[in-house]
Amino acid sequence: MTRLKERTFRDRTRALREIGELSRALTSTQMERLDQLLVSSPDPEDGLHYCARMLEQHAEQFLQFVQSPSAQRALIAVFTHSHFLSEEAVQQTEWMAHLFETDALQQVFNDERFREEIREALPRGLPAALEFARFRRRQILRILVRDVLGLAPLPEITGELTALADAIVETALLRLQDDMALEYGMPCAAGGRAATFSVIALGKMGGQELNYSSDIDLMFLYSENGETAGPNRIANKEFFRRLANRLTDLLSTHTSAGMCYRVDLRLRPDGSQGEVCISLEAAREYYSKRARDWELQMLIKARVAAGDRAAGRALLDFVEPRTYATTLDFSLIESLSATRERLNEKLAKRDRFYPLRLAESIDIKLRRGGIRDIEFLVQCLQRLHGGVEPWVRHGGTMLSLARLQDKGFISGAEFGRLASAYQFLRQVEHRLQCVDDRQTHALPVNKLALNAVAARIPGSEGNGEWLLAHLHTHFANVTDIYERVVHSGVRGSERAAVGYRAGHRPSSAMRALEQRAPQLAAAVARGELQRGYRFFETLTERVSAEQMGMLEADAKLTGRVMDLFEHSPYFAEEVIRTPELLSEIGLAEEAMGPPPSPAADLRRWYRRGMTRIQAASICLAEPIFETLARTSALADGVIARAYKIAVAETCVARPPRRAGYAPGKQMWVIALGRLGMLEFDLASDADLVFVLADTDAEELEFWTRVAQRLADFIGAYTGEGFLFSVDSRLRPNGIDGPLVRTEQSFKEYFENSAAAWEGITYMKSRVVAGDLGRAQVFLHQLQQIDWKRYGQSGRSRLDLFQMRLKIEKEQGAESPFKSGRGGYYDIDFMLMYLRLKSAGVFYRVLNTPERIHVLESLGHLDKAAGDFLCETATLYRALDHGIRVMTGHAESQLPSSDAQVETLRALVKRWTPIRLDRLDELRSRTRAAFEKMFR
Repeated sequence: MTRLKERTFRDRTRALREIGELSRALTSTQMERLDQLLVSSPDPEDGLHYCARMLEQHAEQFLQFVQSPSAQRALIAVFTHSHFLSEEAVQQTEWMAHLFETDALQQVFNDERFREEIREALPRGLPAALEFARFRRRQILRILVRDVLGLAPLPEITGELTALADAIVETALLRLQDDMALEYGMPCAAGGRAATFSVIALGKMGGQELNYSSDIDLMFLYSENGETAGPNRIANKEFFRRLANRLTDLLSTHTSAGMCYRVDLRLRPDGSQGEVCISLEAAREYYSKRARDWELQMLIKARVAAGDRAAGRALLDFVEPRTYATTLDFSLIESLSATRERLNEKLAKRDRFYPLRLAESIDIKLRRGGIRDIEFLVQCLQRLHGGVEPWVRHGGTMLSLARLQDKGFISGAEFGRLASAYQFLRQVEHRLQCVDDRQTHALPVNKLALNAVAARIPGSEGNGEWLLAHLHTHFANVTDIYERVVHSGVRGSERAAVGYRAGHRPSSAMRALEQRAPQLAAAVARGELQRGYRFFETLTERVSAEQMGMLEADAKLTGRVMDLFEHSPYFAEEVIRTPELLSEIGLAEEAMGPPPSPAADLRRWYRRGMTRIQAASICLAEPIFETLARTSALADGVIARAYKIAVAETCVARPPRRAGYAPGKQMWVIALGRLGMLEFDLASDADLVFVLADTDAEELEFWTRVAQRLADFIGAYTGEGFLFSVDSRLRPNGIDGPLVRTEQSFKEYFENSAAAWEGITYMKSRVVAGDLGRAQVFLHQLQQIDWKRYGQSGRSRLDLFQMRLKIEKEQGAESPFKSGRGGYYDIDFMLMYLRLKSAGVFYRVLNTPERIHVLESLGHLDKAAGDFLCETATLYRALDHGIRVMTGHAESQLPSSDAQVETLRALVKRWTPIRLDRLDELRSRTRAAFEKMFR
């Protein structure tokens, strides 16, 4: 504990005594590791104190924990970030032990998983409030460890906190309802049908973005009037009123483990003056005639969290058309803004020039440019544009921001600043609240206390001034965007949505076009544009004189642009925002040149290339797998260039340990999944893993920084746009494993520890950066290990069959044509099984048709079966691709609107002769072939 002893402590005598106690109990290696963890932690003194207390009270368990580096990290994470959870961890050591005995830290828990946990943890019948409070604390302990150790991003943390609340509310509701039914019987409506109760979540719970210590905003609803059917009959209204009150009391009762949740019912109809529980009919009456504007906006985040989903959904479906504007009246957002300004007038006046000083308490939620402003701005834009673009309707702030940017309602730069600010502010909010389980948004005034908050934020190194500077930047960025967007005026809003207006009449823009470019105007008239007309009209108002001349002179280019606009609203908006992309449409059949060296140009290069490739796909009806191969090559170019950028930047920031070491291609970047198969598409994620040559193992730390920088660079949102997401969770041990492993470490893992699905996953892998020759040899060796474990042993047939059925059960309903019965995965799993039987064949790079061809040549498939699988796989990929180029993102279901289905039908027809109305037939035949092979 040499370095720890040199620290300044608030109570040095106690600290030195605790260091001595730990030193006597632990080995020198354990002490050294503990010393390192504590010195680099946000609060070494608290961490030391709770370690000493656990040693004193539960020595055997503590000594078991310190034997594991991962357990030590988890303990220190809790002990230095949360007082109330540290107390629980010291007293309830089995809570921490359970985390290390299972894979709970590596999993994302949804509400179903939490319900399973609560069923096992709570006694039968109606548990006391203390039981629920203890369960909540135990689960928050797990979530905090995942959060602090970086095992989950912010959306997963807020999602798990919300899922936990959903499960607790649902369980408490069901137990209370069963208890009340013993006395009163179950509520019944006319005709003897059951009357039901719904819990609608609002605010952060509704948006699935809860904090560690949030209030939960709830509204209670029941389906119909009537009376109960038990020995002591009462009216349904009275039964549900009592149920609502008991549920609120149970969740809000103070216990020795705190309370579960502070329940806020003030957002219900008529607020605190209204009924605690209201019927569906009365709720419809209220929201159709009496609801104020802010009450409609509040329902953007509404979600049925517990109880009867149907009744709750019926109300939300009824209210939704009233929530969103059906015309682009910008006075709506101006009115909402005025309301927001009145609510925050005092803070606005005080913070006009953003004077961040320690002399005042800074509220990161209510401060101008804070969390509330971001959420309010997002909701205003959703109400403004959600009537004509349902895609932007969502309760979550981060996802709504992404969808608004996706549809062009905010720019890429605005999205980047707002998303960055929101995530930073929410992280600070979490660190404030998890200390004492207290709902607070205010930074401390005391300098030492502020430094302590800063120490819990990565990158600050405990510097409160650093924290204030970053807050200043984010507040200023948000306020600037807020002012520009909210007060930008009617003209900007009308233009932003011009492409979505139904129908068209000759406009001044088109009459002007006849004067400026008569041949172009004539081509538009001949083109008989329907869905793309307004997009093209808007384009003519945006292009430069040079670009207009290019369209006037080049009939082929004009035809392609009209075709693209007619079939892809996403690319129409892309070209309208960036008319420079017009030239790429004209070069659709040509390959892109090499990626540029400057980092700032790489995103523009990728965007140009994507436009060029998808124009060829749509306008030239390029075969689907050729398009996917071109898109994969484009992503390869990004990764290869990002690799060099990451090496160069890391050498400057944190050079290698060994003097004279020359970083080059020693780390290999392996692509898996769709990129590994050369089937990468628009809006795909890149599944990447990183392997270091054994000869360079001593520089593992340096190459880990390179890999992290590469992933961060590619996945960053900037004003120049977004490339694609990098997902590295397919590495050995998933998110809990090191980001970079040596080649020998990889081989040992696959020889001894890898699950069947991992081995099979790596059969669709290829090298995209680094020493391609050496990495190719490595992948060949890895495949041989796979074959020996799964192919040669005969295990693969059963393993693959069980894995496929599990995917179908978990994902089939949400993604029928990919994961459902007879979907694309049936074909993929058949091909993987047959590949495992091919012991001596190493597949370097094969997409689905090429895999089928090889299997035919090896005699594992007859030509008729191979042709059927190839045609069906082409249809599935064409469906997926068509949805992506229409919308700019992946969707798991067919579109709901007839117009979108018709557009999709027209696109798919360009890539395959198979009609969409044959989908059910093909799914049945695919499943029959799958069952014949695996049963």
